[in-house]
Order: sequence, then C-alpha cells, then structure tokens
Amino acid sequence: MAIGDVIVGIDVGTSKVSTFVGEVNNFNQIEIICNTSSKCQAIQKGKIVDEEELANSIAKTIEEVKEISNLQINSAYTTIPGKYITIVQNSIVKDAKDKLAGITIKDVASAIIQVRDIEIPEDKVLIDIVPDKFILEDGKAVEDPVGKFSSNFTLTAQIILAEKEYIRQLTSIFKKAGIEIDGVIPVSLAERNLVLDNNELTDNVMIVDIGAGNTEIGVFNGSTFVYTDTILLGGDNITSDISYVLNISHEEADKLKRQYGLALKSYIDNDNNIVLNTCKNYDSKGVTIKSSELIEIIEARIEEIFTLINKDIISHGIKNNINNVILTGEGITNINKSDMAGKIILNIPVKVSTGRLVSTVKSTYRVAFSLVRYIAARPYAKTVSSSVTVRTEKSLIKTVLEKVRDFFYS
Repeated sequence: MAIGDVIVGIDVGTSKVSTFVGEVNNFNQIEIICNTSSKCQAIQKGKIVDEEELANSIAKTIEEVKEISNLQINSAYTTIPGKYITIVQNSIVKDAKDKLAGITIKDVASAIIQVRDIEIPEDKVLIDIVPDKFILEDGKAVEDPVGKFSSNFTLTAQIILAEKEYIRQLTSIFKKAGIEIDGVIPVSLAERNLVLDNNELTDNVMIVDIGAGNTEIGVFNGSTFVYTDTILLGGDNITSDISYVLNISHEEADKLKRQYGLALKSYIDNDNNIVLNTCKNYDSKGVTIKSSELIEIIEARIEEIFTLINKDIISHGIKNNINNVILTGEGITNINKSDMAGKIILNIPVKVSTGRLVSTVKSTYRVAFSLVRYIAARPYAKTVSSSVTVRTEKSLIKTVLEKVRDFFYS
C-alpha cells in the first residue's frame, strides 16, 4: 500500500450506487474519509437500462462526498458484474537481468507487463492483471520473488477481460457524472479479501454474493481466480414473489421477509398466524395466513437461485474443485438457514461469511469498501490514488493526485 493515497471506490449495484472514499494511513490500513449511497434502479436483469438515472445517482453520491469531506472527486474505481468477465490463465518464464544481484522489482514489473501479452478478442478489453504465483528456477513457490537469487522465475497470472461494449457504456455514464474511471474490477475479486477468513484464502472456495437483483459468484482455487458469473436473481425477487402470491404491497412483503425470514419450512418452530394489512383480495383488512405459507414462498425462490448456481458451475466443469461455499450479500444474509438450503442443493458445505472485517463495515458500503481495499493492496503498483481536488474555506487548492493509467511499473 502507498501511504497517503486517497482511493475512491464506486459500486454500481442493482438497487443503489455506493461510493466509498478511503486513505491509506501510516499503518497501511484504510482510513475512512466518507461513504455515501443513492438509490438507483438503472440496472435490470444485469443490463444498464437507464444511463441517465445511473449517471445522476453517481453524481449525487459524488456531490454528497464534497459536502461531507470538502473533496471534489474527479476519478474513481468501479465494479463490474461477473457475467461480463472472461478470465484467461497465463504464465511466462522471466530471466533475471542481473543474476548476481538477485531478482529486482523491475524484473517482476517487466514480467507482469509481458504476461498480459495475449490475443484479445475484438469484443473484449483487458481491465486487470492479477499476479498469482512466482516460482523460482529450483521449483520453490514464493509470494514475492524480489531479492531472491535465481537466474529466472515463472509468473502465473490471471488476465481479466471484459466486454468492450459494457466498458464503453460504463465509461460514457461516468463521464456524464463528471468522473473518469481509474479501473474496473469484478465484484467477486474485490470481495475476496474481505469476506474470506485466513483459512479460506488458501482453500478452493466459491463466493456467493446475493444482492438485491443479482447474485455474483466467484470461484478461487487458493489464490487463483478461476471463474466468475452473474445469476440474474436476488433478494428483491423474493420480495416480489411474496407481494405477488399474497397480493400485498411490496413494502409489506419486504417487512414480512425480514421479520419471518427463513429459507426452509422444515425449520419452523411454531407455525404462527400472520395478519396481512394490505391484502387486495378483500375489501377489509386483517387477512390471516400461516407463517409456513410465507416461508414456502421464500424457500421456493432460494431453491431456484441455488439450483441455477449449481447448473452454472456444473456446466463449466468447476464444481468438483470447490470445497466450500461462502455466502454473503444483503439479499440473503437476513434469511435464516439460507446456508443450509444452499448445502442441500449444491451438496457442498455452505457457511455465511465470517471474514474478520465483514461485520465492521455497514452492508450498504461493503462492496465499495472491498474495492478500495483491493486497489490499495495492489502489488508492484506505481500509484493507486484516485484524482481528487481538496477544498478549503479560503481558497480552492488543487491537489490532483497522480491518476492510475498503468497499474504496474514500465
């Protein structure tokens, strides 16, 4: 991490836009400057359907940042759904420039630049390089090869490609909001170091983040980013199901989901009566149902979400390598026994995330915070600062931090 770097992360979700601004302090930790969010329904079924609304929501959070912190945000990092991502595994062998001096940071940086040299389809664009493993000439794997005496080393890395049209659309929207994009990072990759605990970081795991309208999945074999995708269902679908089946308002449906949230009917302790206050089937209020009827609706949709996840990882031939599933996301974590429902359908151990920092960050800003932490921890980066303008009461002092154009040394 680069001490003093100010990093801005903007998470574009299906129900809101969240912006998080943090600074790397003297202890190499992210110090919160401010965070804001704005409701936004511009993304539906994984597609941006209202560019104007999204641009306005981004601009609103940026304006709130200025009011709170006196910072004018000029650039930011942002997230991208897994459905737009292709991961290419690549490796190269790099000779040390001076064998007697050991491997230098320039050797490593040069290797990172070379490993990105792959054939990129016309409809794709490179958005990130994830250095994964360094293997010395004697076969020993090291986390950081700098200073090691070896005539050469092998670098394995993940080259992250994104759909060019989506990136073009996203760039245009951010420009409308007055923001340049510093970088675009897949949601699951950004979240990994936040939602996984130390043991899980070295395990073969799948992160399942069930949000409002989408479910993001990311598969990691240890530190290797293997696969990511988006299932176009989330917590809002559960609410809509309750509203439709019981013929009640969306607001009451959401309240009931949170109050009685249970993923499996078999875990009901007491089948209580529930009074529906907005039921449209009758003229008078006070329609009563059993809690089991409500939970049956929730169970059906959760079962569908995990069934679609199961089909996805089977069809891509990656299920057999997954040892554990880590569950997170605002759309599911308030529904009890959702981990058990996932375990039954996936036939893989499932647990709700217990990552050390998960509980310390408000769920609204969790992905944006994860994004900032991911960028701050970039290895071998020149600088990771976003571009900001600092305001004072007396004057406007421009302190534009160096923007990220190339993540790595050239």
